[in-house]
Amino acid sequence: MQAGALKYTVLSRMRRELGDLMQTTSKGLRLHIGIFGRRNVGKSSLLNALTRQQVSIVSDIAGTTTDPVEKPMELLPLGPVLFIDTAGIDDIGALGGLRIEKTRHVLDRTDLAVIVTEPGIWGEYEDLLAEEISRRDVPVIVVTNKSDTCGAGCKPESAPDRHRALTVSVSALTGAGIESLLSAMLSGVPPESLRPPTILGDLVSAGEMAILVVPIDKEAPKGRLILPQVQAIRDLLDSDAFCLVVKERELRAALDRLKSPPKLVVTDSQAFLKVDADLPRDIPLTSFSILFARFKGDLISQVEGAMAVDRLKSGDRVLIAEACAHHPIGEDIGRVKIPRWLTQYVGGRLEFVHCQGHDFPEDLPSYKLVIHCGACVMNRREMVNRIHRCKGLGVPITNYGLAIAYSLGIFERALNPFPAALEVYRAGREAMKKK
Repeated sequence: MQAGALKYTVLSRMRRELGDLMQTTSKGLRLHIGIFGRRNVGKSSLLNALTRQQVSIVSDIAGTTTDPVEKPMELLPLGPVLFIDTAGIDDIGALGGLRIEKTRHVLDRTDLAVIVTEPGIWGEYEDLLAEEISRRDVPVIVVTNKSDTCGAGCKPESAPDRHRALTVSVSALTGAGIESLLSAMLSGVPPESLRPPTILGDLVSAGEMAILVVPIDKEAPKGRLILPQVQAIRDLLDSDAFCLVVKERELRAALDRLKSPPKLVVTDSQAFLKVDADLPRDIPLTSFSILFARFKGDLISQVEGAMAVDRLKSGDRVLIAEACAHHPIGEDIGRVKIPRWLTQYVGGRLEFVHCQGHDFPEDLPSYKLVIHCGACVMNRREMVNRIHRCKGLGVPITNYGLAIAYSLGIFERALNPFPAALEVYRAGREAMKKK
């Protein structure tokens, strides 16, 4: 094979592998870049220019984009990102109001915001949007689109200084300024996005072993593991740690075959009682869901939220929030098991309300407790925003694993791998005793 042909073959293979990576990297692990602005300023055209694909429908008719349009891609050297094109913030009418609400939901998960405007336009809409973005402490880039319509002297629209925004002038039609915009995006990315937190790497060091307990039941996806389990395995491999995966009824046999005990055992929360009974007390235990309370949110806040279970009484409303929109079957954890365990713990009938996906109710104060899933398909910012909303309204929030461990009486053991969280729990218990 000639050198030129070989080079083409290698590059083609690399592109295919990169494409596979882009398609398989979870949205929850991607940097979310939201594109906002008035109707018909060229947001969809800009997204198409950035991705070099016809991702969004482009039309001269205002309001063409109705629902947020998502496009995963690789933005080197940053890595996997998710671009989100939104409906115009000045949309009108009842339907327009629904579109605006969806745009606000996108703000909840935006890591980097792009406000698109036109030459000579910076008004109330842009100002309100920039203020909302600044309030959320999200970095922002102001893009003046349609620079091809205002001649060689066209300058980027300047946001008021208080918004601390980078400014770039582009033409989505001709492609002018797109490279400058990409550079600005790389400059504006939050530093923490370049240093993603670890799931297990700080708990299980190189050369140490973790046992992952993975039940295979009706809700286990056919032929594969669920996302938190896959990501935990990958995180252990990245940390040069050993990983042993077993079903709950095989844990004892696996432990008997080991020459030395594992550093940590991680179980599906639904198998907590079985694993707790089979595991020697000197081996630390936690769950995938509790790991994700730390990985995707704020473990301390959710530990405090779990303690609100003791304050529940008959008739109280409990919100159960799921990030994914799966169809529940059999003994669904969010609709059957958690309600059953909590009801047994409280000793009275509770009212359970469910929400899914990016929906999150406005009437949060009507709930005595919010129990969230592990948020494996959400990005960290959206989950943190939900926690902050609840705390700001005085509504306790916890997650599946923490609520299950609390209601089953094994909360302290499940928190043992996290000393700071365990200390918060113990201090809270002491404070409750003094009341």
